[in-house]
Amino acid sequence: MIGALLSFYKPSFPKTIVYMLQSTEYKTGPYLKWFWRTNDFSKVSKRRQLDQTRAAKLLLLALSTGMAVQAIVGLILLGSGINGELSSGVEFGLAIFLSYPIVWAHLVVVPLELGRNLIIKPKQKKLINNSQDIFTKHQAIKIAVAGSYGKTSMKELLVTVLGEGKKVAATPANRNVASSHAEFAKKLKGDEDILIIEYGEGKPGDVEGFTATTHPDMAIVTGVAPAHLDEYESTDQAAKDIFSVSKDLKPENVFVNKDSARAGKFIKPGLQTYSADGVMGWKVGNVKLSIDGTSFKLSKGRQSLQLKSGLLGKHQIGPLALAAALAHKFGMTKNQIEKAITKTGPFEHRMKPRALHGAWIIDDTYNGNIEGIKAGLELLKTLPAKRKVYISPGLVGQGDENEEVHKEMGALIAKTSPDEVVLMNNSVTDFIKQGLSQGKFNKKLTIQKDPLYFYQNLDQFVAAGDLVLMQNDWPDIYN
Repeated sequence: MIGALLSFYKPSFPKTIVYMLQSTEYKTGPYLKWFWRTNDFSKVSKRRQLDQTRAAKLLLLALSTGMAVQAIVGLILLGSGINGELSSGVEFGLAIFLSYPIVWAHLVVVPLELGRNLIIKPKQKKLINNSQDIFTKHQAIKIAVAGSYGKTSMKELLVTVLGEGKKVAATPANRNVASSHAEFAKKLKGDEDILIIEYGEGKPGDVEGFTATTHPDMAIVTGVAPAHLDEYESTDQAAKDIFSVSKDLKPENVFVNKDSARAGKFIKPGLQTYSADGVMGWKVGNVKLSIDGTSFKLSKGRQSLQLKSGLLGKHQIGPLALAAALAHKFGMTKNQIEKAITKTGPFEHRMKPRALHGAWIIDDTYNGNIEGIKAGLELLKTLPAKRKVYISPGLVGQGDENEEVHKEMGALIAKTSPDEVVLMNNSVTDFIKQGLSQGKFNKKLTIQKDPLYFYQNLDQFVAAGDLVLMQNDWPDIYN
């Protein structure tokens, strides 16, 4: 208890506050919730450290200066009170001194909120309004990519494949909100053949709003799973928002991932589907999976494509097949398509393999969902190894479905039966353990209390011949 109280007055406290703000993208609500549930500020940064951006450095300087000034004023008043120079100076000075961490931890949000509401929001609104005109007039085929998961991977896959024969532009990284779309529109040259726009879903109405601004000609729904349920009441509410992208499109121009079980009930008649079986009349066959990637044959009548990708896992076949089929639809040649598919490979922290001391580490630590858990575990089960290890902290943003999802996760791990399971100790660990128990998991289970140390020293944990799957991330903002 004393150590927790003293953490307010450690020299690292201002840096911790800026780290918390940065981790919540400088959003007042999430930051304040995190602040008030934190007991010991010396233990906030468990997974990452402050990214020393220019904004972070300026904020840290201002915060440190403000705290120091208030502390000095408090000490001066305290000294004046002790010397009898100021009536009630002792109590007043002590209050000023002791309160400086709390005062500045809250005062710091004032300029952020003023800047956001008086400068940033009006500027973004104008930019978004201008982008709507740009998207409306642009002659390119505009493809929207929406879903609870797999959006960025699908977008990058399309960029690689379609870019082999067409001039393609896409929203960068996982920048998938209205202001990001507007920035993207501003940089367009006007001569692009295809635009690919990733849609995020943070709260009800987001996707419908993005659709109204960007005016897509086609849409891809990558799947539905419990995600972002801190803002959505249920997975179904999130799904309805996601599927609103199809409202004004011809059914034949909407492609839905049939391998996503939760998307099934939202697939209306006429909508196209894609899966590990094929898409648009193209059939998948002769599938081969390895640590080097995925290969299969795609056939339609007398036409066939021999496709080999660096992407890992059966769940990649549907997206690869869709990308190839769309490339054919847009007039690309067999050679162009096959060559383009060979250029596709894992994206950062998304089923990306790397060798370590004779072991294979599959890094799938981008924030995930239960469908990603299933895909990863299926790959872990399929690939050969002397020892198979599964590592995860669990899933964030599961809302009211949190307990149910994590018990399901534990049961799925138990069914795969890796030689060892490593869980990062947090608020969902017991739910995963219950799922493991219900699934009769009888192999080695390890609970790690220091995730950062564990990941930084992974080389001491693995041995030659191991296959290690690391899934999902657990930002420090979550318990």
